[in-house]
Amino acid sequence: MLAVLSGVLLTAGFPIIGVSYTVWGALALLFFAIRDTDVRKSFLLGFLAGLCHYLSLIYWLAFTMRVYGQLSFSLSILALLLLALYLAIYPAIFAVLMTWTARRPVVMVIMAPVFWICLEYLRSILFSGFPWGIVGYSQADQLDLIQFADILGVYGVSGIILLANAALLMLVLAVSGKRWQGRGVSGRAAAGSCLFVLIALCAVLIYGNARVNEMDERMAAADTLDVAVVQGNIAQMHKWDRRFMEATVDKYFELSDRASHPSPELIVWPETAAPFYFRYNMELTEKVTNGIDKAETYFIIGAPSVEFVNRTPVNYNSAYLIGPQGEVHGRYDKVHLVPFGEYVPFKKWLPFINSLVAQVGDFDAGRRGDTMGWADTRVGMLICYEVIFPPLSVEMVKNGADFLINMTNDAWFGRTGAPYQHFSMAVFRAIENRRTLVRSANTGISGYIDPAGRAMEKSPLFETAVLSRRIPLIKDYESFYTRHGDWLPIACFIVTGFIIVLKLLFKNKGGK
Repeated sequence: MLAVLSGVLLTAGFPIIGVSYTVWGALALLFFAIRDTDVRKSFLLGFLAGLCHYLSLIYWLAFTMRVYGQLSFSLSILALLLLALYLAIYPAIFAVLMTWTARRPVVMVIMAPVFWICLEYLRSILFSGFPWGIVGYSQADQLDLIQFADILGVYGVSGIILLANAALLMLVLAVSGKRWQGRGVSGRAAAGSCLFVLIALCAVLIYGNARVNEMDERMAAADTLDVAVVQGNIAQMHKWDRRFMEATVDKYFELSDRASHPSPELIVWPETAAPFYFRYNMELTEKVTNGIDKAETYFIIGAPSVEFVNRTPVNYNSAYLIGPQGEVHGRYDKVHLVPFGEYVPFKKWLPFINSLVAQVGDFDAGRRGDTMGWADTRVGMLICYEVIFPPLSVEMVKNGADFLINMTNDAWFGRTGAPYQHFSMAVFRAIENRRTLVRSANTGISGYIDPAGRAMEKSPLFETAVLSRRIPLIKDYESFYTRHGDWLPIACFIVTGFIIVLKLLFKNKGGK
């Protein structure tokens, strides 16, 4: 029951419930459950906690595949269950590492964040990566607390949460007289652990407050750009229907015309807002370029693209930068594709599996780090769930991006918690790189996030909306995180490897 409750409380910290403080004690329950268990039982309890957490966190996956993937109800539930079973392996391994290597209570407190960060990072890179629901994302609304992500990234926020959970366990064990792996916990050790966490939190909050103030000063002195976002709210069932393509383009230009008073310097449409192969379907392409010519401003639009290599079509999920006269200034091709949504992994061995996006077909990946721009302004594009992969934003800012744009089509998610979870992850990309992030979503949530991580404006879900705002462009500044990337998980891997080697070397000496 403790393991189940641990998983449920972890989920409660994320949108759509969004009670962020629950994660500060959720894992302490799992720790308490494995306090006197062997490795096998620790694995099972960690697996159970993980399974409850991920089933309740990404429940929307079954909805997406049932409604839009046109899978049967049973197959949709099976797919959700299989992914949750895979993800649950990570907290299971975490529980094993805690009881196998961190048998001393003080070592447990130190190693809990180290092991957790390692496994979150591993989950973000293995099998194309799925870093959805990293614990640190639950704190997206805690502005001062998360500012140190510009040094440690979202993994640093996860680390301090794990540290607090471990210290809370120490306090509970000391008060209750319970043991950790056969060892008692003294009041002095528990008090010392809690004091250390309080000092760390105070330091983080002081740093966060100072950084918010510094960013406000930088934003006040920065160049600005007037950017409009158009949220067309096109039903997913109509999006790729040929009968609605021309009407979709007309609607986006009608909304863009509303955004043009006063005239913005850039108008952003969502992912695949132009639901046809741009520059291949010439009739609709001309309709778009003529419309932009009339608007007399820059547009960034989402549209699929195709190139022919030896007469073989190569498809991309793309964003086009189009100038006031309808000329194309640049194209960004999505780099991190959605498995089974935009391509079929291991297609050679799984020929019977079709892409969920059957209307579009399989995509190829573009080049990492590409940016687009005009005059002296550069933009880094993140299409759909690319925004949940920190290294992609880092590479774009290193390549000169003055601000970031995340265009997406979250219609797939319906009115579940997924659009809110997706938006909360974008907050960290703005803080990590100290860049404004503009978000354009077909059905929402669209909006603007400033370099301090504040959501300056947001649109509601499943409503037609036009937003316009003057955003700050912080140029010629790179955060520590932008310069050094995910150095924290790498350091944690080194420490974990060292601990495991020591454990194996001394396994015949009492297991201590």
